[in-house]
Amino acid sequence: MSRIYTEKEVVALVPGLTGARLVRFIEAEIVLPIRRAPEPGFQGIDLARLRLACELSDQFGLDTEALALVLSLVDQLHARRAELAALRKAIAAQPAETRARIGAALQALRDG
Repeated sequence: MSRIYTEKEVVALVPGLTGARLVRFIEAEIVLPIRRAPEPGFQGIDLARLRLACELSDQFGLDTEALALVLSLVDQLHARRAELAALRKAIAAQPAETRARIGAALQALRDG
């Protein structure tokens, strides 16, 4: 089981994060804590996401709404990469003749 961090720990571990900023990020659903008693908890992946959110916000001056949009796009990109990796594995498991046909079809699509 992965470690669960408290709000206080998260604020101490993420550079540039304050309690108020964390509340804004939660309200904008940039990060979604685990709801548990007596207070919400965060996983390691949440800390990484909060680091990225703070860096993007500080370096590019993104407001919370823009930041939520950018992170949504990052999430979509990660999902597509995972789907592409699964597709590569599925193709690699096919017979050589099938892989060759798929390769030829892809090349034809690229050539237009």
